[in-house]
Amino acid sequence: MQHRIIVLGAGYTGAIAAGRLAKRLHREDVAITLVNAEPDFVERVRMHQLATGQDLRPRPFSEMFADTGVVLRLARVTGVDADRRTVAVSDASGTEELEYDTLVYALGSGWNDQAVPGTSEHAHEIAGRPGALRLRERLARLDAGQPVVVVGGGLTGLEVATEIAEARPDLDVALTARGGLGDWLSPKGRRHLRKVFDRLGITVHEHAAVTAVEADRVTTADGTSVPAAVTVWTTGFAVHPIAGATTLEVTGTGRIVVDRTMRSVSHPDVYAIGDAALVVGPGDKPLRMSCASGVPTAWQAADAIAARLTGGKLPNVPLRYFNQCISLGRREGLIQYVTADDRAVRAALTGRLAAVYKELVCKGAAWGVANPTVLPTRRRRVVRQPAQAVATAETTAEATAEATA
Repeated sequence: MQHRIIVLGAGYTGAIAAGRLAKRLHREDVAITLVNAEPDFVERVRMHQLATGQDLRPRPFSEMFADTGVVLRLARVTGVDADRRTVAVSDASGTEELEYDTLVYALGSGWNDQAVPGTSEHAHEIAGRPGALRLRERLARLDAGQPVVVVGGGLTGLEVATEIAEARPDLDVALTARGGLGDWLSPKGRRHLRKVFDRLGITVHEHAAVTAVEADRVTTADGTSVPAAVTVWTTGFAVHPIAGATTLEVTGTGRIVVDRTMRSVSHPDVYAIGDAALVVGPGDKPLRMSCASGVPTAWQAADAIAARLTGGKLPNVPLRYFNQCISLGRREGLIQYVTADDRAVRAALTGRLAAVYKELVCKGAAWGVANPTVLPTRRRRVVRQPAQAVATAETTAEATAEATA
């Protein structure tokens, strides 16, 4: 019988993991099913572009996974039973239960309203394509001079505010940040950020945590009322709630606890990658939710699954950061170089060259979904062993990997 691998979610991490597994394992030995609600790949790192009226290149999975052996199942995941090793899905035809031998959980995250009153009723989000398209439609109806407030001073907030201000210079764009503008960046990075914001005419409300959202304004902790015909909420992400309803070991925020190979610490036949997983990086710090964090976890999980199934060597690649890439509209960018644990160093790339750099990173990320391995890969055969022998081999391999780490 074929070993049944189900991958839940076809964002950057899920799609890359499915493709990488198909490159490493023989089709005769495994059945790889990728479950996703949409037929096209969504470039999540470009949602601010979609929201401002730019058209993105369609990337259908039918083309991406043609002749790979990966079967795409268009359906929504409604539940996971980690003890029975089943996944519940639903589509237009009804509900179905899928059985797996190995599960890759990559359902990612959505927007996080932080339980701030009025946010879910009045704010827009761009954590996915539906939200970005709703914001696109709303922005298109705004008359000149109307106020737009972006809440959140992180990477997403900076990109959204500058993209809107560049695309619609007739609007009054403002950004509210809980801390200082770009206060985690190097001095050079902060100077460039302020320069771009000043040039684009973006008003910045620093040290201004938003405590309420209404249809025509937001209110900050000190009682300041900021007019807003449109409010865009970018204060972080929340993971999909399905994992929290299972017997998998999860954190208080619902992220699945995994080991260094992305395998669940409570259910060894489940792997979690991307935003859905609590992954510890350099300095024992959890990796932040981002494409930069998620893609390496997809590589790690796929290679670990392939190694365990074929009797190969487990991967032992350290997960670390190199830079933070920020687009500031289409003509400006900021590349902040960082330490392995994501702390800013003095060096930063700015201006037009940084914008080109960021665009190449975005294109490279999308290319990596359809091309999950850079170097030619020889597919390996799955080793058929009794369960006890497999467990012993895994224990030995992991002990060796730990000793050489």
